[in-house]
Amino acid sequence: MHPMLAKPIVILAILAFTFSLGACASSRSASTREPAPMPTRHATGTFDVTLKPIPAYESSPDAALGRMSIDKQFHGDLEGTSKGEMLTASGSVKGSAAYVAVERVTGTLRGRSGSFSFVHRGIMTRGTPQLLLTVVPDSGSGQFVGLAGSLTINIAEGKHFYDFEYSLPDAP
Repeated sequence: MHPMLAKPIVILAILAFTFSLGACASSRSASTREPAPMPTRHATGTFDVTLKPIPAYESSPDAALGRMSIDKQFHGDLEGTSKGEMLTASGSVKGSAAYVAVERVTGTLRGRSGSFSFVHRGIMTRGTPQLLLTVVPDSGSGQFVGLAGSLTINIAEGKHFYDFEYSLPDAP
């Protein structure tokens, strides 16, 4: 090949390669775009909860660790039961603790039935609580496939209330 032709061919090859990378990236981003957001809905009601201690994995005087089973009965827009397990740790200052839990809910939500899981993260700092319950992604079965959302718990006069903010694809 003539030395004068080699440089333009290399430049053309680089440009063609760069263009093909851009085309792949744009087609990739077009195919992985987020679907349109689903409408957010609210479900409210009450629930009864029973916690039972389970022997902890390890017990030591320095770390107050605990383990409990969770059994719930939901009433209201969400009707059903759940079973789960909680791990706890207490701090050295009164009113400071944390817990994590996973529970599987089975029942009906505004006429649709199936099951799904919640993951809990609770932290109490000197009596000030922070609680986050989130639907485990892709955990829905039956008519709860695609369920996403979070649940807020309020306790008043010993009674547990929930507000479940969720999205769920329309039934086929």
